[in-house]
Amino acid sequence: MAERASFYEPHPDGLKVHLRLTPKAAANRIGPLAENAQGGVVLKAQVTSVPEGGKANAHLLKMLAKAWRVPKTSLAVVGGATDRNKVIVCAGDGPDLARRLENWILTL
Repeated sequence: MAERASFYEPHPDGLKVHLRLTPKAAANRIGPLAENAQGGVVLKAQVTSVPEGGKANAHLLKMLAKAWRVPKTSLAVVGGATDRNKVIVCAGDGPDLARRLENWILTL
């Protein structure tokens, strides 16, 4: 599964997801997938929130929790808190989360 949707990878707590966030956007949006400068795949996201005081990150986690149908408390920014390139850990059963993300990405 992970070969096709390489924006995520296994993590001891569930899955690690690589994102590129654009704050202060005109609209809130998740997707599509894009290639990053290193040749990897990231999930693009846009939020209308400003990148001050963690507001954009909090907005992003709320949107991801709703889209992926997981508790907001299962999501955490573990890399890139003050950068546009983020690493999010989604805690839970890794294989189950991977299947859910695979099905979700097909809806974008």
